[in-house]
Amino acid sequence: MTSKTGHHWQFFRAGGFDQVRLESAADLAALRSLDQKLWATLTCPVVNLELDPRMLSYIDSNGDGRIRAPEILDAVDWTLAHLADPEALFREEPVTLSSFNDSAKGQRLTLSARRLLQVMGRAETDSISIKDTEDLSALFPAGEANGDGLVPATMVADAELKQVIGEIISCLGGEKDRSGEQAVSATLINEFFAQAKAVFDWHQGASVASLKPFGEHSASAIAVISKLRDKVDDYFTRVELAAYDPRAADIMNAGKAELERLSALSLADTTELAELPLANLQHGAFLPLREGVNPAWQSAVEDLREWAVKPLFGDQDGIDREQWREMVARGNDYFAWWSQRPDLAIMGQLSVERIVSLVEQNAQELLLAEVARDMEQAGAAEGLVDLDKLLRFKRGLLELLRNFVSFYDFYSPDRKAVFQAGRLYIDGKSCDLVVQVADANAHAAIAAKSESFLLYCNCVRKGQPVRGRESMTIVAAVTAGAEHELMVGRNGLFYDRDGNDWDATVIKVVENAISVRLAFWSPYRRVAGMVSDQIQKMASSRDNALVTDAASKVGPGAVVPAAAAPAPASAAAKTFDIAKFAGIFAAIGLALGALGAALAAVFTGLLSLQWWQWPLVLVGIIAAISGPSMLMAWFKLRRRSLGPILDANGWAVNTRAKISIPFGTTLTQLPHLPEGSARSLRDPYAEKRPVWPALLAVVIVLVLGWTAWERNWLGSAAAPAETPAVETAPEAVISE
Repeated sequence: MTSKTGHHWQFFRAGGFDQVRLESAADLAALRSLDQKLWATLTCPVVNLELDPRMLSYIDSNGDGRIRAPEILDAVDWTLAHLADPEALFREEPVTLSSFNDSAKGQRLTLSARRLLQVMGRAETDSISIKDTEDLSALFPAGEANGDGLVPATMVADAELKQVIGEIISCLGGEKDRSGEQAVSATLINEFFAQAKAVFDWHQGASVASLKPFGEHSASAIAVISKLRDKVDDYFTRVELAAYDPRAADIMNAGKAELERLSALSLADTTELAELPLANLQHGAFLPLREGVNPAWQSAVEDLREWAVKPLFGDQDGIDREQWREMVARGNDYFAWWSQRPDLAIMGQLSVERIVSLVEQNAQELLLAEVARDMEQAGAAEGLVDLDKLLRFKRGLLELLRNFVSFYDFYSPDRKAVFQAGRLYIDGKSCDLVVQVADANAHAAIAAKSESFLLYCNCVRKGQPVRGRESMTIVAAVTAGAEHELMVGRNGLFYDRDGNDWDATVIKVVENAISVRLAFWSPYRRVAGMVSDQIQKMASSRDNALVTDAASKVGPGAVVPAAAAPAPASAAAKTFDIAKFAGIFAAIGLALGALGAALAAVFTGLLSLQWWQWPLVLVGIIAAISGPSMLMAWFKLRRRSLGPILDANGWAVNTRAKISIPFGTTLTQLPHLPEGSARSLRDPYAEKRPVWPALLAVVIVLVLGWTAWERNWLGSAAAPAETPAVETAPEAVISE
């Protein structure tokens, strides 16, 4: 195939579709011109891939967790633009200072590489590897500017600014600096101080009298007035009602019955007392603040006296109605101002006074200046990031292309695709087509269309986490062998790509055909299973009936007749109905006769056949039984594909990607004895085979042989023609 650019492409056939070969830098340079209808896939997630996560994050330019074809093309173009010899992507060789081209981009990489080698104390060498850039925190120390526009607390010297950075992070969250520390950006700084300015304006909108109606402890006073407002109003209303009608005095106080009920309770918890009046009405219009107060409200009343009464009226033992109204009126302006309080995130972490002080200190401008100072190093820092990016593209980009543009790795017998998570050992077989999944049920709803036999397993590695987790869910495709023992609850062992072992338990099975050979025996297994189940049900039913009957006879309610006085025979037994039993036996005889006649007709028809026709009849019978199952399995196996398995994981597979029967045998391995092994066929614990099947077979063979001899099926030599007898006249009687 020749593209519009004049590039000659090479394709190979695998999985039922044409796949492009990527074997040279020229192929990569022309990749943008290749029709994307010929790509194996168009998008894939960045998770659950056996590739460098940081490389994938570089390719995922928009950070949406997915890699698309345009991002792949951009990564290829970027890599080719920085390498002096793009063919190095196809060679396993170290990256040196001479690997970068002479362009402006390449020169910046060269300078960054030299700087890195100097920092690492290897200025005399020119070879750089991924190990040198693995730890970005070592390349970008926390206390130095690194050009990412983020300012951690360790970067500033001023203690006050350090505290402000910590407060911004606690209120709005932070971003991870290249050094690995939590930091703030210009966006976070501006957002924080926008909220702070709103609080500042609200705070400045109130008069001093409104803010501090009770002096320095106005907030505490307002709080306790709000808490006791209903209870104090209730008390003075009760007093006024008692003054209106003296009969109400006893009623408005706690009644005798209520006090008797409370006396029977434990009053360590004063919750039951809270519903009683604040004080006894005997105090009249004077609300006591020291003695005679309901114990449930004693603490709140003491706070009222300390924070509200003392600043206004001095230290006194009680207040009247007018004093209470004055205290409430002083707090009304505060309440009105407080109702306009902004509902902002920073209000939950910082006090109003602290927020006001931050605005007055102009901390925003100081932090933005630190951001600008960090950005001055952007050029040099970006060079180190680009160096790390190129090193990772050099190692893994081609592998990604051979699992994205084509499925070269998947269809190569000596390689594994990036989506293959490892190998599952279960039921005497090993499965190589294993993919990590997030939700087994959701994945199975789509993956079932792959026409593959799928096992979903929960893998656990307790106390030994791998990549930060102790459990995961996988799906394995069984493409060879038998499925008889593959069921939910079956245990196996899973090895990931790093060689770590996981306990695997089957949690879901999607049944599909595995092979045509297994489909041949499927009808017989189903019939055998049905017969076995029916026999077991009949045996179980009969056993239960016998047990029930025996229990009814020997149980506590059973009546055992006396041996000395047997019942008369005429009373114990019913009259024998000979006509009834004659009818039963006649019906049985007719049924057996019909069955015998049918068998005789079949047997006679078989015996009438020539010897060479018998195999044809046998083949026809077998084909009639197993043929439909085998045909269905054959059609399903022809439709078996990889696409739905990956699509269920978020891929956009652009072709069917068939899993043929020969290829399936390479994905699921069956056990084989090692070459040169010795094996003893004698099993001391093997079940002894019964003799009667062999004897029956011998009898059948003998009967068939005798029948063939009698009917001359074997084609014996033709007998000579019978000579007709010559009639002779009766011998004449000679009479003398």
